[in-house]
Amino acid sequence: MRVTLSNLALFVCATLAAPAPNATTSTQETRSLDEIYEAAVAEGGVVTLWHGGDEKTQQNALKAAFEKRFPKMTLNVTVDLSKYHDGNIDLQLANDNVYVDSVILQTLHDYPRWKKAGALMNYAPLNFDKVYPQFKDADAAYTGLFIIAWGLSANLNKTSAVPTAYEDFIKPEYKDKLILTYPNDDDAVLYQFDIILEKLGMKWFDALLANNPRWVRGTQTPGTILTGANSTSVATFTGSYSFTDRPGASFALPTDAKFVSWPQTGAILKKAPHPEGAKLLHSFMLSDEYQKGNGRWSVREDVPAAEGHHKILEEPNTDAPAFAKWMADRASVERSRFFYEDRIGTAQGLSPLIDNL
Repeated sequence: MRVTLSNLALFVCATLAAPAPNATTSTQETRSLDEIYEAAVAEGGVVTLWHGGDEKTQQNALKAAFEKRFPKMTLNVTVDLSKYHDGNIDLQLANDNVYVDSVILQTLHDYPRWKKAGALMNYAPLNFDKVYPQFKDADAAYTGLFIIAWGLSANLNKTSAVPTAYEDFIKPEYKDKLILTYPNDDDAVLYQFDIILEKLGMKWFDALLANNPRWVRGTQTPGTILTGANSTSVATFTGSYSFTDRPGASFALPTDAKFVSWPQTGAILKKAPHPEGAKLLHSFMLSDEYQKGNGRWSVREDVPAAEGHHKILEEPNTDAPAFAKWMADRASVERSRFFYEDRIGTAQGLSPLIDNL
């Protein structure tokens, strides 16, 4: 273990201290999906993906869609918190024992570091040229694959209306009825709180705390609990936004401060054991089929938003590229995390991946 941790420390230090690489060339995919599929099957018909998330089943739909489109392929998906996946990727790189093909994570600050270390494949999937420039590396070492955004949601079986502003959450009628993710346990939620406080100030935060929200781990947990019949929780603003209502949950976007959005970003490891499988996965995820059918904003400039919405960079109340810049300043992120931890305490409870919620 000491040798492993020593290798990890040396690798991380090396990635931070390494000089900027010389100009690199990328491979622009020119084959069709079916041609890449043929190569991936010949390679073994397997692709191993580590995907950031806080519930083991969150990428079941991706696995099902991929394997339906490519029935001779097996997509092995492991979902874990991005902040844990990245450290384990570092271990693989430090020990020169890469067994993962593709990584798709929230920790956007990791990708420039891995690129600098020469750990990523410079590969431009099909439709890479249509991805917003702000969401991709110029050398195709990594690219946004889909947009995640936080919204406001409520169970209309328990309350009369969905909140439409963060100010709504400090109203007396929501006392003891809010469920929120610990901001000091998830950087995207932490960023959201920073954005809100920048606009609404500490008075808002103090009033929110006075409403005694229930704090939980994981961003899917609030939605799961507020839709439960036996829960008194009725509303949250720390979960994914949906273009359409779901059973027990209705959604809105805030009007008084920006909402968080970012490109969930993917890369193929240079020493991936199944590079053709990974290329197939990334090209599939940027395809018309996936971008138009996954129920999210697209990272592609040419894909329209859902009815009643704008394309993500045209949405007036969010700044999707800003999240990567915020994540890159790790000292500032740490200060912010400790500020909230001091006010609400350390995150309590099991990992959301094993809490059975």
